[in-house]
Amino acid sequence: MFKQLRLGLLVLLAALMSTGANSASNAEINAKTSEALQAFYKHSSAGKRLLQQAKGALVFPEVYKAGFGIGGEYGEGKLIEKGKTTGYYSIAAASIGFQLGAQVKTEIILFMTDSALRQFKNSDGWEAGVDGSVALVTIGAGGEIDTSTIKDPVIGFIFSNKGLMYNLSLEGSKISRK
Repeated sequence: MFKQLRLGLLVLLAALMSTGANSASNAEINAKTSEALQAFYKHSSAGKRLLQQAKGALVFPEVYKAGFGIGGEYGEGKLIEKGKTTGYYSIAAASIGFQLGAQVKTEIILFMTDSALRQFKNSDGWEAGVDGSVALVTIGAGGEIDTSTIKDPVIGFIFSNKGLMYNLSLEGSKISRK
């Protein structure tokens, strides 16, 4: 039974990681990004202020993650600079270790400095934790944010978890232009 479950999850992961026919259209990404940002603003007014101060924001409205010992995640989103879309991107990661379950989450990565944004845009596939350190922000009760992370050049938010999975992280996630 465990072999069948593991095989089923591997097939699911392969489907999630494929970027071919399953790619969302730019119009779908735009609509889902708008919804994700509205949800983000409801979670935290401080987050909204940070987004307005950012030089660029990567928004991945739906990142699918699944795992049973071996796991993976995949999502599509866009880069926004000065209120305008400047590119469409995908995010993918694979992992091995203690994990069980599946979830859908929203990820927002804010580039707070021109140099951090430039480094991201000039990379050929940017990997969190390797090409740039991302300070993950947790939103507390009442939408409060730990202000010590505001000083970091790259800030990440993960929220709207639908499903149950242990281990929320951006480390090892590779982001590529579509």
